[in-house]
Amino acid sequence: MTTESQRDVSGLTHITEPPGVAPGTGYTQVVSATGRLVAVSGQVAFDEQRRLVGAGDPEAQARQIFENLRRCLAAAGADFSHVVKLTYFLTDIGHLDAVRKARNEALGELPPPASSAMQVAALFLPEVLIEIEAFAVVPE
Repeated sequence: MTTESQRDVSGLTHITEPPGVAPGTGYTQVVSATGRLVAVSGQVAFDEQRRLVGAGDPEAQARQIFENLRRCLAAAGADFSHVVKLTYFLTDIGHLDAVRKARNEALGELPPPASSAMQVAALFLPEVLIEIEAFAVVPE
C-alpha cells in the first residue's frame, strides 16, 4: 500500500493511509503541521448562558459542541481548517454517528482530522451526552 497524503491551504498534511496501517473510516490516520499549537478544552453543549442545548438529543448536543469549538478556535485565531485532532467522549458509542454528522457539517469540504472516540461511564452531568476536545496548529 502506498502512503496517500494531501496538503491543504492551512499547511496541514493529512496521511489517510500510512504504509501497513488499515485505512480509517471517517477520519485521517495522521495529520502533521508546523506552527502555533492551539488546545481547546473539552466542550459540551452549553449555550452562552450555560444552559444545556438538546437535553436527550445527541444530534442537537453535537451541533452545539461544534459551534462552541468554532468559537473557541476563533478566539485563538484558528478555524476548523487548522484542527489536527479531535477527541470524542461519548456516554453511548451509538452517538458517534450524530457526532460525525455535526463534524461533517462544521468542516464542510475539509478533510477530517485525526480522531479518537471512546465511550465513557459518565460525564460531569448526567444530561451531558458528549464532550469533544480539539487540537489545532496555526501556521506562523
